[in-house]
This record gives sequence, C-alpha cells and structure tokens, in this order.
Amino acid sequence: MSTSDFASHTGSSASHSRSPCPLACSLDLLGDKWTLLVIRDLFLGKQTYGEFQKGPEGIPTNMLAERLKRLQAAGLVSKAEYQAKPVRYAYSLTDKGKDLGPVLKALVQWGLKHLPDTQIPEAAQVYLRSLEAGE
Repeated sequence: MSTSDFASHTGSSASHSRSPCPLACSLDLLGDKWTLLVIRDLFLGKQTYGEFQKGPEGIPTNMLAERLKRLQAAGLVSKAEYQAKPVRYAYSLTDKGKDLGPVLKALVQWGLKHLPDTQIPEAAQVYLRSLEAGE
C-alpha cells in the first residue's frame, strides 16, 4: 500500500504519523493514557461531558475536551447539541469508532489474564456479553 493509499484508507496523513505502519498509526491516535477509556465509556453508554467526568479514573477536564475533539476529528466520535443555553453536546461512537469494540474486548481479556486484581465492572460485563452475541 502506498503512502497516499494509506492516508486515504485511514483518513489521516502518514506525515502526521511516525511511519505508515498500521500499528504505529493506530497508537498515534489511540495509544495515550485516556483515549481508550473515553472510547470504553462511550461503549458503556456515557454520552455527556458530565458522565465522562464521573468515571473512576478521574480524567481531567482539559484532557477530556482534547480527546473528544481528537476522536471527532478522526471520525470515531460524533457530537450532537442537546441543549442550547448553555450549549451542551452528547457524544456517540460512529461506525468507525464501533469497530474498536473487538480491540477493547481483547485488551480486557488480556488484562484479566495477566494483570492481577483486575476485574470487570457490571456495566462492562453487559457490554462484553453484547459483543459476544454479535460475533
């Protein structure tokens, strides 16, 4: 695959990544401390800024705002205004974002197997069961 084919395939430019390797480019988008947790929360039904902030990891507001903007720019998340004054938005996964479901499931399974004292909250268990039903 040429660099231009890669850029059009991923919706990004290889010049913004360290290489045209799909893993490197995926990590450039998703590989920080917070992004996959935001994606996880979207899978678990969270939609609003306030709901994201109530997560057990305590994402700082500036990080949350930046991650939501980045995910929206990458086409993984969409936002829709649900309140005009003050303006408030609800966020949801696009089809491209939903394609990360098996990735999250694999990470959860790996963590359960190799990281002692990890556990799946009940809400996440419901999500994992829905993934298994769809396979």
